[in-house]
Amino acid sequence: MDLPIIDLIVFFVYMAAIVLFGISFSFKKRTALEYTTGGGRLPSWAIGMSIFATFVSSISFLALPGNAYLSNWNGFVFSLSIPFAAWIAVNYFVPLYRRLQSESAYFYLETRFGSWARVYASICYLLTQLARMGAIMYLLALPMNALFGWSIPLIIICTGVSVIIYAMLGGIEAVIWTDAIQGIVLIGGALLCLIVILFSMPNGPGEVFTIAAESDKFSLGSFQFNFVESTFWMILIYGLFINLQNFGIDQSYIQRYITAKTEKEAVQSTWLGSLLYVPVSLLFFFIGTALFSYYQAFPELLPSDLQLAENADKVFPYFIVSGLPKGVTGILIASIFAAGMSTVSTSINSSATVFLSDHYKKYIHKNATEKQSMRVLFMSSFFMGGASILVALAFNGVTSALDAWWALSSIFSGGILGLFLLAFIVKKASSKAAAIGVLCGVVVIGWMSLSAVVLKGTSLEGFQNTLHTNLTIVMGTLTIFIVGFILTSLFQKKK
Repeated sequence: MDLPIIDLIVFFVYMAAIVLFGISFSFKKRTALEYTTGGGRLPSWAIGMSIFATFVSSISFLALPGNAYLSNWNGFVFSLSIPFAAWIAVNYFVPLYRRLQSESAYFYLETRFGSWARVYASICYLLTQLARMGAIMYLLALPMNALFGWSIPLIIICTGVSVIIYAMLGGIEAVIWTDAIQGIVLIGGALLCLIVILFSMPNGPGEVFTIAAESDKFSLGSFQFNFVESTFWMILIYGLFINLQNFGIDQSYIQRYITAKTEKEAVQSTWLGSLLYVPVSLLFFFIGTALFSYYQAFPELLPSDLQLAENADKVFPYFIVSGLPKGVTGILIASIFAAGMSTVSTSINSSATVFLSDHYKKYIHKNATEKQSMRVLFMSSFFMGGASILVALAFNGVTSALDAWWALSSIFSGGILGLFLLAFIVKKASSKAAAIGVLCGVVVIGWMSLSAVVLKGTSLEGFQNTLHTNLTIVMGTLTIFIVGFILTSLFQKKK
C-alpha cells in the first residue's frame, strides 16, 4: 500500500521539526546537573505532559486499540490503578526524593542498605530500559512494514538515530519539551481518528455503542478472584504494583520530580501526568471498540488477513491509512512515532543519568570535572541509544516481541520495588536481610518467568508456575519484602 505524497510530507516535516527543536537546546551552556535536571526550573505542566508521554508508548498506541478490538476493556483496569499509585507517590515518594536532592533514584537504597543495593537496582534499571527501548522501536516498525513494505531494520535505525540526536544533545530539557509536544500531537491525532470513525457509521455515532454492547465489548473482565486468568482483580493488582514501581523507583519518573521548581509543582506535575493517562487510555480502548463496530458495519473494507486474531494490532494502522482523509493519515502516523520517540528519549536520558551518578562518579572518577561529566553523559546517551537499536534489531523474527518484553522486564525489574518498599516501610531492615530477600525474590521471579518454558515436557513439569505471568512483579516484590521483614525481626531478637 502506497502512502500519498501529502501524508509523507506531513510525516517527514514532523520528524524533522521534532529533531531540530530538540537539538536547539544544545546551544545552551549547561552543567551536568542542568543537563540531567534542567536546573530545577521547568514548568509543572510540561513535566506533567512528559510523565504522561512516558506512560504512553507506541506499544500503548497500537496495542490498546488492538486489545479492545479483539476482546474487551479488561486492559483498561490497569489505568484504574494509576490514581491509587499516584496518591501514594505525591504523599510519600515525591517528598522523599525532593528531600534527598540526588539526581539518582537509587541513592536512597544506598543510604539504607549500602552500595550493593544501589548497584543492583541501577544495573537492573539499565537492562530494563534496553529491553523496553528495543521492544518499542521494533513494535513501532511492524505495522509500518506490514502496511507500506518499509524495511523493519531501516525504520528502527532511522527512528533510533533521530531520538539519539536530540536526546543526547539537548538533555532533559529537550526530552521534556519534545515529550510535551508529542503528547499533544498523539492526543489530537487519536481524537481526530475517533471522530472520523464515529461519523462514518452508516446510522450515526450511536451505532458504535449498539454493535459493541451486543458483543460485550465494554466488559472490564470477570470479577472472580481468579489469579490464573486475566480477571479484573488480577489486572488491578498488577497495575498497582507496576505503577508503584514507576512512581517509586523508576529513574524516568523520579528525575522529573527534581526538575520541578518546588515540591508543590512536582506534585502537580505528577497528578497531571498520571491522571491524564486514564482518559487517554480510555480513548485508545474506545478507538479499538469503535473500529470493531465500524468493520462490523463495513466488513468488506477489512482485508481477510486482518480478520485473524493475531493481526488485531494491525487493524488500527490499517484504518489510519485506508479510512482517513489525505493529510490526516500523515498526522496519525506522526502520532504513532511520537508515542514511541517520547518514551525512548526519556529512557536514553535517564539511563545516561544513572550511568554518570551511580557508576562513573561513584567508582570511576569521584571528582569528575564538569567537562568530564558532560562527556560521560553524551557518550552514555549515545551508547544506550545505539545498544537499544541493536536490541530492537535482535527482536526481528521473535514470535511475540510483546511477550518477550514482558518476560524481560519482569526478570530485570521485578525485584527493585520489593527492595525499595522494604527500605521505605521497614526502617530497621538490615542490609543482610535485604540481600537475602532479594536473592529469594530473584528465584521466585525466575521460576515464574521461565518455569513454563524450562520445565515443560520434563519430570518436573508439575512444579511450573500456574499463576498469570503478569503477577511476576507482584510475587517477586512480596517475596523480597516479606523475607526481608521476617529476617529483620529474627536478627533483632538474636541481639
